Amino acid sequence: METTYEKQAKVFKAFCDEKRLGILELLRSGEKCACVLAEQLDMAQSTLSYHMKILCESGIVDSRQDGKWIHYKISENGSSFAVELLKEITGQNTTMATNEC
Repeated sequence: METTYEKQAKVFKAFCDEKRLGILELLRSGEKCACVLAEQLDMAQSTLSYHMKILCESGIVDSRQDGKWIHYKISENGSSFAVELLKEITGQNTTMATNEC
């Protein structure tokens, strides 16, 4: 069973690679076929598959199969979760007691 921290780490891992950021930039304009992504990024299919697995496991990207091709798009729910997670982690927590030194 996946812990909360493991789930959160997957989201941040998805954003910490320049190739994955390039993929997300292309997906901002809408759904794309894997073949289009590989061509536009000049990336081998195996390399693209590796990065898409990370993006999909994070929940930031959704996929669907159409024949032999896989199409990818940014997940509305996944991206909203990532935004809220960053706000939660970086925001000040006023409900916890603070330790004074």
